Amino acid sequence: MRRFASRTKVVGILLIVLLPGLGLPALSPAADVQDPAAKGAIEEIIRDYIKAHPEVIEESLQKLEARRQAEAKQRGREAVVANQQELLHDPESPVHGNASGDVTVVEFFDYRCRYCKAVAGSVAQLLKDDPKVRLVYKDFPILGEVSVIASKAALASRTQGKYPAFHEALMAAKGDLTQATVLEIAAGVGLDTARLQADMETPAIMAVIEKNRALGHTLGLTGTPAFVVGQELAPGAMDLGEMKELVAQARAK
Repeated sequence: MRRFASRTKVVGILLIVLLPGLGLPALSPAADVQDPAAKGAIEEIIRDYIKAHPEVIEESLQKLEARRQAEAKQRGREAVVANQQELLHDPESPVHGNASGDVTVVEFFDYRCRYCKAVAGSVAQLLKDDPKVRLVYKDFPILGEVSVIASKAALASRTQGKYPAFHEALMAAKGDLTQATVLEIAAGVGLDTARLQADMETPAIMAVIEKNRALGHTLGLTGTPAFVVGQELAPGAMDLGEMKELVAQARAK
């Protein structure tokens, strides 16, 4: 009985995926074939067709994945539009580049994320090459306690006016971060580490991180880095050329 039920499920899935590709009306996921003889005939047709055209499975799955990606992109765009104020104008989010720039790039990152470190140079170069870009930093620590410590230290460094330099130094650091290395890097950029450690423990600092996490969840982020440029959500690492293209598209709208 279990084997029969399993075969029934497989037949249903194949019908849903293959019938549109065969030029036949699609079935809903709830569709079922009750007659065993009819079921066997359908299975035979599907089996023969797949043998003759194995590429149809790959083509159907590719179309399904493309549709899912398009739907996810649209959901991301809608979430970006709905959360413009928090993305662009949260006073607790550090800003770099041109504060009055015509295009804003929002970056979600984790200081222990190797992909974030890999794109850090491209982000810095974008600001150098395009003086009209405004950059908003969203500390988004998702890789453990040390990631949280690094973000708390970076956010706390704002009171000493050192956030951009400290951020870049943390991103440039080789090897995995520890609490000790975070403080060493802080001292290296001229921060008063005793004051920094005290400021790190203020409730307002952790509140910023929690707010960024909630925003990331709303946007559907599952990793870092992730960028918002204009109204486009672009998860994942990208090179300088891709960043400039997104900026150009946002500027043209």
